[in-house]
Amino acid sequence: MKVELSGQPYRYISEDSKDCSNECAFLLTRQNEKYKEDAIGRGAQFVVTPDECWTLFGLDRIKVIGITGTNGKTTTASAIYSILLDLDHKAAMQGTRGFFMNDAIVESKTLTTPTVMNTYRHIAQAIQAGCEYFIMEVSSHAIEQERIAGIKFALKILTNITQDHLDYHHTLEEYVRVKNLFFQDESKKLINKDEPRAEFNFKNAFTYGVENPATYKILAYSLNDGISGVLKHFEEMVTFETSLHGFFNLYNITAAMAAVHIVSPNSFEQITEAVENFGGVSGRMEVVSESPLVIVDFAHTPDGMQQVLNALKEKEVLVVFGAGGDRDRTKRSMMGRVAASFAKKIYVTSDNPRFEDPDAIIADILAGIEDQKNVYVDVNRRNAIAQALRDRRGDEVVLILGKGDETMQIIYDKEFPFDDRSVARELLEQL
Repeated sequence: MKVELSGQPYRYISEDSKDCSNECAFLLTRQNEKYKEDAIGRGAQFVVTPDECWTLFGLDRIKVIGITGTNGKTTTASAIYSILLDLDHKAAMQGTRGFFMNDAIVESKTLTTPTVMNTYRHIAQAIQAGCEYFIMEVSSHAIEQERIAGIKFALKILTNITQDHLDYHHTLEEYVRVKNLFFQDESKKLINKDEPRAEFNFKNAFTYGVENPATYKILAYSLNDGISGVLKHFEEMVTFETSLHGFFNLYNITAAMAAVHIVSPNSFEQITEAVENFGGVSGRMEVVSESPLVIVDFAHTPDGMQQVLNALKEKEVLVVFGAGGDRDRTKRSMMGRVAASFAKKIYVTSDNPRFEDPDAIIADILAGIEDQKNVYVDVNRRNAIAQALRDRRGDEVVLILGKGDETMQIIYDKEFPFDDRSVARELLEQL
């Protein structure tokens, strides 16, 4: 993909050497540096760095907010986006759910953090649309591969750090190191003070938390019928309410309120009023049926599962889940242990097996469950969901984890239509 520029000695710029010619400069990144000579061989007379590209595109005219963490990136980003829009700001958001501008979807789902050029293109589009803010999710892969090179962040946010992506990073220590790399400069940052693995440059650092002293501190909260609480910032205190559920979402919404307070001119009172209008994110603690209560969530790590299950600890839960293939195998048994600790009955099935044997993935999960008398296994995800719905009695909750708002199941290199929410609704009608 090449992007047209004006006022330069070349007409286009691209990070793909195959696009290059005497009219197209080459954007050199860590990912494509081995293709530099190929770009020059195709006629590229200029090689541009990400820092230079940022200036060429004139991207300093917008405030970029970057969010990283194992869990909570999407909800926190969406909450910031929603609050800013409700406060009459123009804003754009890029992440797992796609690319949005001013409350309209521009592109559907892609990588959590696209390539450098794609992100620059999105930021330029946002500026053209009059946006003041650009909110983006930042994955550990993007940090390590420098897919955020050259971006000048107005604020960087850390949600949490728990185990994920060890298929790529190999060790938890390396994963933690990469996440913390994002916070070593002197730009403004907002850190979860209750995250013990966080390491950051203290200059221009703000913190938020529930348990520990923080710049933005939750003094009191209730998780009944949504989330309500009291948030303190130095001597200022405000109350807030939201329809979100779960202790983990208390952190997400606190991070969002603090972020908007840091980057915008709006008062705390205005921000907390806007919070009430944020109804959450599709596929995140999404209620697909109220009677019986059936909930779908994206949780696909041990910590993510524990947070969601803990949010329903007053209920008896029947949980349906699997684990992705060609991904971190070490987390599978841990997911099994978490399910066994919190759920009344467990339904182990396929997620996105990709090129792995689904039965082998299930065996890895089962290795973490000592007592399997309340475990049902069916490699067919639809069948597993159906069995859980048939087994449910009284006030028991069916919780379907792992895929959230995904609409496809990946088997080998093929994608097959599969949406947990639609499947659950269809099965409920049949039952």
